Amino acid sequence: MENTEPEVHVASDLPENYNELKNAANRTANWRERLNAVEQLSQWKSEQTIDILKRRLNTDPVFQVKEAAYEKLKAWGEDVEKPVINKYDVVKGIQKILLRVKKSLPKEHSYEDFKEKLKKMRIDVYDTYEGDKGADFDAWLEGMWKSLSTRSK
Repeated sequence: MENTEPEVHVASDLPENYNELKNAANRTANWRERLNAVEQLSQWKSEQTIDILKRRLNTDPVFQVKEAAYEKLKAWGEDVEKPVINKYDVVKGIQKILLRVKKSLPKEHSYEDFKEKLKKMRIDVYDTYEGDKGADFDAWLEGMWKSLSTRSK
């Protein structure tokens, strides 16, 4: 059977673009960049990359990023706990944030207006929930918008 795992570099090896990947791993407004950085950094086992992956595992709001970091750290033999899906609000005060966005729009705005305004005002929140909810993001956001609409009448 052919080995399809990417080659893992060990010890003091770091990729040439290490600083760019380190920055991408910490970019709060783009979970896809964080996930990509985790995947690329996981090909280079070193103290620095282990530290970055542990930070993503322990602090990232998006489960997919946490899970990718966990899988690689576990494969490397690190003593880490499997992440659990957050049952609570991923972003503290999400109701207030969404209400603030809604109130910044004209009274008869559409869901699409709300969605675009959230993206412009709080890309970090938009991106975090888009990553956390995955394919259910639009349904979740529209449900939140509708609940804000009924509450503010």
